[in-house]
Amino acid sequence: MSTTSIPSARPRAKTRVSFGRFKAWLVACATRPEARLWLVIQLAILHAVLWTFILINLKAAQDVHMDVAEAYAWGQKFLLGYGKHPPLSGWIAGLWFKVFPATDWATYALAMATVSVGMVICWLIALRVVDARRAFLVVVMVALYPIFNFKGFKYNADLLQLVTLPLVVLAYLNAFEKRSWQSGIWLGLAGALALMTKYWVLTMIGAIGLAALIHPDRLKFLRSPAPWVAIATLLVAMIPHIAWLADAHFVPLTYAGDTYNLEGHGNYVRELVLGYVVHNVALLALPVALAALAIALVPPWFTLLLRAPLRIVTRAWARGANPGVNRSQALHVWIIQIVVAVGPPLGALVFSIYLKTDWGISLFFLVPLALVAIPTLRVPSATLFNIAAIWLVLSVTTLAASPWIEAREMAANAGNTATYGARSELARELTQAWHTRFGSRWAVVAGTMETIQPMAFYSPDHPSPFTPNEAWSSGLTSPEDVKKYGFIGVFDPTDGRLPAFEKWVSETAPNAERMVMTTRRFTHGKAGPAMTWNVYIAPPEK
Repeated sequence: MSTTSIPSARPRAKTRVSFGRFKAWLVACATRPEARLWLVIQLAILHAVLWTFILINLKAAQDVHMDVAEAYAWGQKFLLGYGKHPPLSGWIAGLWFKVFPATDWATYALAMATVSVGMVICWLIALRVVDARRAFLVVVMVALYPIFNFKGFKYNADLLQLVTLPLVVLAYLNAFEKRSWQSGIWLGLAGALALMTKYWVLTMIGAIGLAALIHPDRLKFLRSPAPWVAIATLLVAMIPHIAWLADAHFVPLTYAGDTYNLEGHGNYVRELVLGYVVHNVALLALPVALAALAIALVPPWFTLLLRAPLRIVTRAWARGANPGVNRSQALHVWIIQIVVAVGPPLGALVFSIYLKTDWGISLFFLVPLALVAIPTLRVPSATLFNIAAIWLVLSVTTLAASPWIEAREMAANAGNTATYGARSELARELTQAWHTRFGSRWAVVAGTMETIQPMAFYSPDHPSPFTPNEAWSSGLTSPEDVKKYGFIGVFDPTDGRLPAFEKWVSETAPNAERMVMTTRRFTHGKAGPAMTWNVYIAPPEK
């Protein structure tokens, strides 16, 4: 007699029920007022942790980006401005590194903490425009947007705008709705925070101003105290920085003019604008495509795929009233996003401006909301589980694959000194050289921004950077300090600015010791590219 047993259907039924209950629990947490905030905060924390570890693996063979090192250097002194930019990014870096050590992993944690805070604010914006179900879809789309994960690896003023600009939009939607003087104060303070991050935020502030003037309810808003209190609050809050600007002879404007004015280079400007548009469209395509996939995979998707595949797409669209969308608030989002999408490329073409692709980092966080707020789009509950599962699978898969990705990238770019140059090793060797000669702290490093910022970050002494031939000095140290404390000058011998720097060294410290140093990093037993540096060591005054 056969002893083969037939498995009971009961355990499988329990599994299906448990899985279904989990999906129902997720949807309930995403939509219930008492649970949804905590779910989004937990998602943001998990996102920050996962992507910090991913970036640690992906960047294992690299030093931190010079923008990150620059923000660290700025944060060593809390000034009202740092030459090129307003001070907020430096202040936040300074506060962060009072708690965390100056290590690579801490910079990636700072970057991911920044974008995760931005995610939560984007969700709060979404709640003012769409219902909780759609808002959760928006926040996970934002988490899938590459700017909020692997492209957001470098903390700088551009990345910080993913916090301050969403705050401005949130404060604006609140002010337009409430039209009270209190809401005007919050809007003014949010605008001041944004302006203290980077002057580029005037693009978004201008778009918000246009939205206020175009919206059908504009007269109700303009007749209220909110916009005028906001303007007054912003101006008062900016007085200290404006005073610094005047005292610094408006040096950030000099920096912008000298660096980004391309008058007479029309073809090059058009190439840059095209690259900017293509780059940002490609980045946005990923979260949009994955959200479409999450909507398409709502049951009975497999049956539809076999019998009526077109229905997988068309069933998500329907006419009629949609209580899940606040059309008045959605109109603000659509206007703002259109203006900031079209305005900068047109401005670059008209005024011959060098349009960097990174300038789009802060401008497109509203795209997921602008799309999800389309009234004819229907978002079934099952979409929330699908999009969350897609985000989790992609994040965990990227984490598992990150060491392999890093090894492949290093092999493919073995000679890339800009990416794999051993600047951290140079910083430690120069620190030892200074201590051996003078037995004191290395206080000043001189050279170009690209070369000396990593020295300020990686040296245990964290010397203050000094750029002698640039009009937009950070203000962290002065020519008098350079002579008093001495300095180490570091320069790339292939840089065309070398003769001007050597002239400055000869005039400032004619007896400076000169040498050539070579550095190379080894990661997992593999050698990176060798880099040669011209080094100038000037002793402190006796």
